[in-house]
Amino acid sequence: MSDETAERAVISADQQRLHELGYAQELRRHMSGFSNFAVSFTIISILSGCLTLYGTGMTDGGPVIIVWGWPFVGIMTLFVGLAMAEVCSSFPTAGGLYYWSAKLAPRNPAAWSWFTGWFNFLGQVAVTAGIDFGAAFFLNALLDLEWNFSTTQHWHTIVLFAAILVLHSVLNQFGVRLVAALNNVSVWWHIIGVLIIVGVLAFAPSHHQSASYVFTHFANGSGWGSKIYVLMLGLLLAQYTFTGYDASAHMTEETRDAATAGPRGIVTSIIVSLFAGWLLLIGITFAIQNYSGEVGATVPPAQIFIDAIGGTGAKLLLLIVIVAQLFCGMSSVTANSRMIYAFSRDGAVPAVTSIAVIGLYVAYVLPTFLRLRLGSNFQRGPWHLGRWSKPIGIIACIWVVFITVLFMLPTYNPITWDNFNYTVIAVVAVIGFAGIYWLVSARKWFTGPRVQGSAEEMAAIEAELDSLA
Repeated sequence: MSDETAERAVISADQQRLHELGYAQELRRHMSGFSNFAVSFTIISILSGCLTLYGTGMTDGGPVIIVWGWPFVGIMTLFVGLAMAEVCSSFPTAGGLYYWSAKLAPRNPAAWSWFTGWFNFLGQVAVTAGIDFGAAFFLNALLDLEWNFSTTQHWHTIVLFAAILVLHSVLNQFGVRLVAALNNVSVWWHIIGVLIIVGVLAFAPSHHQSASYVFTHFANGSGWGSKIYVLMLGLLLAQYTFTGYDASAHMTEETRDAATAGPRGIVTSIIVSLFAGWLLLIGITFAIQNYSGEVGATVPPAQIFIDAIGGTGAKLLLLIVIVAQLFCGMSSVTANSRMIYAFSRDGAVPAVTSIAVIGLYVAYVLPTFLRLRLGSNFQRGPWHLGRWSKPIGIIACIWVVFITVLFMLPTYNPITWDNFNYTVIAVVAVIGFAGIYWLVSARKWFTGPRVQGSAEEMAAIEAELDSLA
């Protein structure tokens, strides 16, 4: 069988499975398994998340939590990802999490789907905003170094933030092939970029911190007296970075061999990010020159680069980081749009924004919880965990409950209106909005994922789309 014939057979099998799940093939399957992995790896973006919150790590625990918090959170995230991947293999649709909840819930599937979808949607929107705002901060730092475009003028950052959002919207208008190609480039940009940054910081500075400092030094700028509490707060650096890998699920309707490629994309993106991100954090921490000065900078990693290798070298490293962040934001918009498309297809979306980490992880774990409740009644896809499914699912649920509580707790002492952790208000707002909307209106008309019609009706939809292509 020729490669083209084999590819058609795979697409046909994917299309047949999508029909079984109730949807017509409205999106083009132009993504390979590598491209599916690339979109999640790009959204995790170690050059975005690690550096955007590096200053948080310096304040909440210092080098010891920056270096050791990363592998710990990465391993716990892998449990969440493995549990999600198993469900993704059974239900490879763009809706992802909210669709899974509807199919796994033994009772009230529409309600489970509704709340999962809203947490996922709100987390996706917030994470996209966080990524592009971080890119704006770093771009502002680079422009300040080159043309004195001051970082102290907040409107500068807002203008850059708006421009980046517009750029990513425009890029996503040109179809999945361009996005897939850019994501493929992004993988190598991230990996080579990490190697360049770590290599430069290893050989260029005249001074490095000692190994004992990098792996054991504790720092506390939060004002809290409890060392354990401060160290737990520092886990946000890693947990914020390890988000967005549900993108592989949202892109399954555009991926060939989706029931296998989607789960592999989720798991592989976490594993590669775990190792590459750890190397990056260790390299930057060794290069710290003036901790007290750098922790107070507007963009701490930029100041570390400047102090370690000078202004010219710092500009080069910042450019590498900024391009990676732009790749990350583009992919986040891509995944966000697919989730919104699917949720809209099932009639559930007006518009609202809110939280990131908690919103996403609550959505991540609800299908896992429901899958655990099903036990042996769960119909596995071709990619599954076998006898490890239950223990991995339990660990994933416990971890998400832990971080949900942790990241709603106060981060600074004394607590003021300026440093108050408003996440708890956002979470209550999300639950309140979705709950009231459900009780007052949605429960009367939202029935969960919709079936688009009979096999003949779905074929007609696909034929009409083909005629427009």
